[in-house]
Amino acid sequence: MIRPALEQGLAEIGLHLPEECLQSFDRFAEELKKWNKKVNLTAICNDTDIAVKHIIDSLVCASYVKKGNRVLDIGSGAGFPAIPLKIAVPDISVLSVDAVGKKINFQRHISRMLAFKDFEAVHSRVENLHVTHAAGFDVIVSRAFSQLELFVSLAAPLLNYGGRLIAMKGPGVDNECDAAADGLRLSGFEISSIQPYSLPMGKGERNLVVITALKAHE
Repeated sequence: MIRPALEQGLAEIGLHLPEECLQSFDRFAEELKKWNKKVNLTAICNDTDIAVKHIIDSLVCASYVKKGNRVLDIGSGAGFPAIPLKIAVPDISVLSVDAVGKKINFQRHISRMLAFKDFEAVHSRVENLHVTHAAGFDVIVSRAFSQLELFVSLAAPLLNYGGRLIAMKGPGVDNECDAAADGLRLSGFEISSIQPYSLPMGKGERNLVVITALKAHE
């Protein structure tokens, strides 16, 4: 069970979640481990690492998501951060997109099991959403998906006015941000903040890169 590591990790980052959320995370993690034995979903498969490197890492960006937001997760894999965000902030609408069908099938299974409302997992490439979901999202997030400029170019047509892009990155992101700054500016975007954080239990260093449209500041 992931519960001991999850509770310890949540305490370390100062995040309190109700018991029903913790139960949902327990069920989610057990299904992830069960599916992972038959279908390769993730290389992270022990309880502590699932709790910290998948779930808690996903929840770090929860403070950027508000009730009623429409959230898009690009390249979501087995559902990170889409599913933890939906569990922790249930009053959001989530679209999760990934090009690997087995991972989307797993997400759909979790959505049915936990009776999610306003959660859709789509087997597609993000470019295919540009016509059907133009300007459709308040928050667009990616976790280790691509270089910043590519992420922004793919996400920009899908972002609502005043929305924000969140790139979840590993350590040493400053050089990538510096290299991307001019290109982002030409595209009408800027890096508005870089939030470094440490995963609980010494599990690694991460960064949240928040990107906003320049015109949103006018």
